[in-house]
Amino acid sequence: GVRLLLNGLCTNTTVKSLDLKGNNLRTMGAEALGKLLRQNKSIRSLTLEWNSLGMWEEGFSFFCQGLRANNFLQRLDLRNNQINHQGAGELAMALAQNTSLQELDLRWNNIGLLGGRALLNCLHSNKTLKRLELAGNNVPGDILKAVEQALDHNQVREAILSEAQNQVNILSKEVLSLKDEKNKQFMDFVDTVDKQKEERARSEKISAARVSQLQEALDEQYSIMNSLKTKLQMTEAALALSEQKVHTLGELLSAVKQEQNSVAECHSRELQQQKQEGADREARLLHDLSAASEKNLLLRNQVDELERKCKVQQDQLFQVKQDLTNTTAELKLRAVEAEERLEMEKRRFKQSLEDMESLRVKEVDRVAQQMEASERSMHDRIQRLEAIRISLDEELSQAKAAALADRGRAEEELIKVRSQVRLEEQQRLEHLEEKLRLMTESRDEAQNCCLKQKEMVAEAQAKAKQLSLYADGLKRRLEELQQYVDRKEEEKVTELNKVKVELQEQIGHLEAERTAQDGLREKIAALERQLKALSSNHREALLDKEGEISLLLEKLRMKEAEISRMREEEAQRASFLQNAIMAYVQGSSLGTHSSRK
Repeated sequence: GVRLLLNGLCTNTTVKSLDLKGNNLRTMGAEALGKLLRQNKSIRSLTLEWNSLGMWEEGFSFFCQGLRANNFLQRLDLRNNQINHQGAGELAMALAQNTSLQELDLRWNNIGLLGGRALLNCLHSNKTLKRLELAGNNVPGDILKAVEQALDHNQVREAILSEAQNQVNILSKEVLSLKDEKNKQFMDFVDTVDKQKEERARSEKISAARVSQLQEALDEQYSIMNSLKTKLQMTEAALALSEQKVHTLGELLSAVKQEQNSVAECHSRELQQQKQEGADREARLLHDLSAASEKNLLLRNQVDELERKCKVQQDQLFQVKQDLTNTTAELKLRAVEAEERLEMEKRRFKQSLEDMESLRVKEVDRVAQQMEASERSMHDRIQRLEAIRISLDEELSQAKAAALADRGRAEEELIKVRSQVRLEEQQRLEHLEEKLRLMTESRDEAQNCCLKQKEMVAEAQAKAKQLSLYADGLKRRLEELQQYVDRKEEEKVTELNKVKVELQEQIGHLEAERTAQDGLREKIAALERQLKALSSNHREALLDKEGEISLLLEKLRMKEAEISRMREEEAQRASFLQNAIMAYVQGSSLGTHSSRK
């Protein structure tokens, strides 16, 4: 029945404790127990009290083989099983290779001296057994004391290993936390850089919009100049018409003069004819002379009137010329004022562009310096962490080399952890290098954008120069057309008022842009303050972590001192046990010789 039960439990994964106390198990039951211990991986406690397993040597050896292969059982109760020194030897061989059993109860058996020695020898290789009960087995007291010392040594070693593992876990957690904090800080820095890039892109867009607005304003001024040209052409046409009228009036005056000359010639001819006729015609002539004198008076009056009309027309022409000179002078003054305003606007635009370029250059330099400082700080921190890790590895290796040689599994686990940490560090370093490469690429892109903006500014300056040359040509044309301005003063005044209003609007836009630039400068200063605060907090956190690491190193040194002291005590105990065993062996050999005699 026990065999069937144990065969069923071989594949069970839920039973944790098995109690078979007082079931009179024999060879078949012991073999079934050995098979169970080889195959089952869930049972942690096994109670076999009052079963007399030690009476059946083959079955008990099979049971011990199963215990040797098992790595999951933690508690085993073998009280009152009639185990002799041979069974104890088999059990000691199993315990020498078992790495999971922590409690073993062998009370009230027949182990004796040889079995006690075998169990004591197995404790040199077994480092997991913490409790071993040997009461009621006829085992000498010194062996019991040695067994207790070995168990205490195992307990202390287990405690030290657990503390070391805890410290390693704590250090690994701290390293991970530091790495997480660094990653967070790096991500925050990347976010700040992205925000700065976005702000820079916004400023570039704003500057491009401003340039486009200025270009539109220049185009509007160009259109205004074209309209002025058309108006000047209209005034030229009007002046040409007035000149034609003056020419016609001059022709009329010349015709009147010719008529007067012809009339005077006729009168002189008539007088000569009258003189030649003689005295007969004197009365007629007197009468004719009176009539001619009257006619002459009338003609003189007409001539005077014509002369007065000519003088009036000359006065009008003189006034027209004066008006033309006044209007040309006023136009010159207004053109000079417009040119001065254009030059002032050009200077302001150039100054704003220069300020923007200087600010961009400063921002690029500052970002580059911050990047270089962050790269240096990251390299320094990585080197410090590597130095700390190397020092910790050396100290742990020294502690392990100084400890007992049977910590293979712990060393393998530590080596795996180190390899994982190194791989993770290498991966993170590669990740950081990729991020740095991306940052350098972004910086190059920003520099290219700055160069493009500089080229745009140069193009704008070239366009401004072309416009200035075009304005110079217009000035020359205005100087050539100074004599052809009349009748359009009111329209010109209104147009000049419009130009003034537009210039005031442009000045208001420029002032708004200046206020926006001041706001951007304040934002940049606030961001720099935030970066300084973050760097100071990061430095304080690093100083705190370094202090904690120094404290942990001091604790490790204290533990190494304790381990060295425990080694010395264990060496003293081993020498004491060796002396006691040698004395006991010598005493036992003398007793056998005396009994033989």
